[in-house]
Amino acid sequence: MHSAKPLLSPLNPVSLRHLGGIVCVTLCLVLAACGFKMKGVSPLPFTTLYTNIAENSAFGANIRRAIIASSPQTRFVSEPADAQARLIELANNQSLRELSLDAQGRVEEYELNLEFIFQLTDAKGHVILPPTTLRSTRELPYDDSVVQAKQGEITTVFQQMQQTMVDRVVRRLASPDVAEAFQEAKSLPGEEMPANAPPLPAPRTGPGPTPWGLPGFDPGTGIR
Repeated sequence: MHSAKPLLSPLNPVSLRHLGGIVCVTLCLVLAACGFKMKGVSPLPFTTLYTNIAENSAFGANIRRAIIASSPQTRFVSEPADAQARLIELANNQSLRELSLDAQGRVEEYELNLEFIFQLTDAKGHVILPPTTLRSTRELPYDDSVVQAKQGEITTVFQQMQQTMVDRVVRRLASPDVAEAFQEAKSLPGEEMPANAPPLPAPRTGPGPTPWGLPGFDPGTGIR
């Protein structure tokens, strides 16, 4: 007497792998259809970008790195004419302000300030994002008996503030209103530029934001 055959045969490892692959692909398609995207990826509406932010500065390098990480299809070009969009740095300043003094008139606390002003235009000269100012402020205790240590601490805090500023710039560029303005500008004629119109700002070659300095202290050398 023959035993009854099972209705379902066990899946072998190869079949399981194929099934797992099918499930993964199906899941990705469903998520994509629902508008899901990987965390940290926010594609910009343009694929080529020019900026005058100094490439050899930490701030400029971080801006480029963050934009490429957020929008992998976007690449930087060295000439404005080759770019679909132009990110123009109008000002980039960092400063220290005495916040409080002790009884002897010595600084007890500094206020660290960072300001970045920029705008975004398209290849025709249409303003996609008008001059935008981003500011950041931090307070830091100070002790002039350990100047070297405080110098390093201030530098570190400014670096942290700059990285936060980079993130804010990228989020602003990736915002829906920027994408909408860029698409609307495509249907507009090119701007009529007067013959004596000033040229686009040249690429900056400095170290980045306008440097700060403690009284009697050289931020570049650390020498009082």
